Amino acid sequence: MELKLKNKISREDLNLDKKLPIKIVQFGGGNFLRAFSDYVVDKLNIEADFNAGIAHVKVTPSKGNFDVFEAQENLYTLFIRGVKKSKTIDEKRIISAIQKSINPYENYTDYLNLAKEEQLQFIFSNTTESGIVFDELENKISSVPHKNFPAKLTSLLYERFKFFHGAEDKGLTIIPSELINDNATTLKSYILKYAELWNLDKHFTDWVEHCNSFHNTLVDRIVPGYPKDGTEFYLEQLDYEDGLIVVSEAFLLWVIEGNQELLKKIPFDKANENILIVNDLNPYRTSKVRILNGAHTAMVAFSILCGKETVKEAIDDEFTAKLINEAVFKEIIPVLDMPEDELKVYAEDVFDRFRNPFLKHFLSSIALNSISKFKVRVLPTLVEYTKKKNQLPKNIVFALASLIRFYKCEWQNKTLPVLDDESIIEEFKSIWNSYDYNQIAQLSLENKSFWDVDLTEIPELRNEVAKALELIDSLGIKEAYTQFIN
Repeated sequence: MELKLKNKISREDLNLDKKLPIKIVQFGGGNFLRAFSDYVVDKLNIEADFNAGIAHVKVTPSKGNFDVFEAQENLYTLFIRGVKKSKTIDEKRIISAIQKSINPYENYTDYLNLAKEEQLQFIFSNTTESGIVFDELENKISSVPHKNFPAKLTSLLYERFKFFHGAEDKGLTIIPSELINDNATTLKSYILKYAELWNLDKHFTDWVEHCNSFHNTLVDRIVPGYPKDGTEFYLEQLDYEDGLIVVSEAFLLWVIEGNQELLKKIPFDKANENILIVNDLNPYRTSKVRILNGAHTAMVAFSILCGKETVKEAIDDEFTAKLINEAVFKEIIPVLDMPEDELKVYAEDVFDRFRNPFLKHFLSSIALNSISKFKVRVLPTLVEYTKKKNQLPKNIVFALASLIRFYKCEWQNKTLPVLDDESIIEEFKSIWNSYDYNQIAQLSLENKSFWDVDLTEIPELRNEVAKALELIDSLGIKEAYTQFIN
């Protein structure tokens, strides 16, 4: 199908001539930030008169799509598609918060000049999990442009410190969103290490410590990015040309360690999004791992053995949904250290995400490295539930038995999508040479290379797993679950 020629998206055509002051320097302009924090800032500008412009800084020297930003005046279209509170969301909006894009590899002076912006208040970033690192090869402040993000940021902060003569009110609020634990704390430690490595003014170190604030975060939103497979579908909905289209789900979670002072700086509470300012985000991280990731991992082997291919199929089917629902609401939530009502709301949001008709999330993809995932995401619930309730969580036990059966690599004369370390696959091949389900359960559960602990020490677990395995092979997965659970 041939698309009609269209004009490029432009601020003049959209009556967006007003220049916003640069309040945010953002490291990275990838799909996630554009569908996440840039979207939030854009909402606050429109709905809460936040009046904040973003300067986007390129973080890698590779060409990518950087030139497109300036070519279309840093405008782009965000399509938000998913399920929210059981309602299907399918909407689009033009995001106009980014005011300029800076490539420090081509013009380092423009980059340093960002430090001199009078109204600059915030640093946002998403440079991937490998972005927050310390590299001793970055051993001079004058060796520019610096390759890694902490070195770049140290250089920018030092320029601001010098330009404003160490003014206390010119410190910045730094909110990274890289997916590592204690992302802001780690970033701060590396900035201080660079200050020491580069022999910077001791007063600068004090200024970083006392005049800048660093906020650890937890972020969550599925952003598939530019829809390469469905480009025509999206372009047909626009009356302008856009080379920076981004697509995201409707769900958004942004947990930030901070206090009321942070809300005075940026009114997150007026965004009408799931943005939480908390003293400690660790309980939220645990609940995400246990509920969202834990449900994925608990469902995967069971659902594949039931003939399902996607997460949506699993959650929409009454039978497979039963194990997922009961595992989350009756076994995972009761052992989490957060208010039950809050956890149930989050779980319902998670299930809405599972039902997203616009995302095809294959169970075979989630099955990758399922043993290590089960160890981190599900096993802590099994252990804590058993201690707290003095009984086994039946749904999670059956999910574990289904996983062990899955690693036999075949089911009903079909090869299963088992993808894991070769040593783990070989170990299970050896285990399944036995025809004794008690022995299979024993060998699977006592293997510390799988779980780091001997699971046969959990009372009755070996017997229950052996029982479930025998039922699965003799009755089939559905009848086995029904009989095991009752």
